Amino acid sequence: MAKLLLLSLLVILSVALTINAANYMVGDSSGWDISSNLDTWPQDKAFKVGDTLVFMYSSSETVSEVTRDNYDKCNTNNVLKRYSNGNTTITLSRPGDWFFISGNRLYCLGGMKLRAHVEDDQAAFSPIASPEAQPGPTSSLPNPVQPSSKSNKPSTVPTSSAEFSYGRRRSYVVAFLGFMASLLWMIHV
Repeated sequence: MAKLLLLSLLVILSVALTINAANYMVGDSSGWDISSNLDTWPQDKAFKVGDTLVFMYSSSETVSEVTRDNYDKCNTNNVLKRYSNGNTTITLSRPGDWFFISGNRLYCLGGMKLRAHVEDDQAAFSPIASPEAQPGPTSSLPNPVQPSSKSNKPSTVPTSSAEFSYGRRRSYVVAFLGFMASLLWMIHV
């Protein structure tokens, strides 16, 4: 009985950690488009491992994941991955920099490219520091940029018939409900 309860608790915690991610609509309401200000879009976001980037774009466009060198040069020929379905969701599975460019080199040269810095989420497992001990926001971008006029919150905009509804705050609710369901199951078994 105790082994079953422990197993149930481990399953619930793993689900809670998996759901503890944010979904970001790249370019906000404009999507992955030449009109989006993709230079400033990621500026005030804190991407974490497990978060997802949602690229919404027309059927004539593509998204390419590339190396830093190919990002800097807008090299559309030597890509790591190419997406073309118009609705691409990419899970940020590792810390570090991720680079994306338009498959149209002219669009890339015009600014249709994205650098997303993913933070290692070790801070989630360490004690919370006092506000005065936390450093202020920094930018690793070489040029000063103007703030975006678009919303910079994780997206809850539907990307198809399914709506994104998971976020960092909701994982506790899911974990609690899962735990309660496990307890009820244990009582009836």
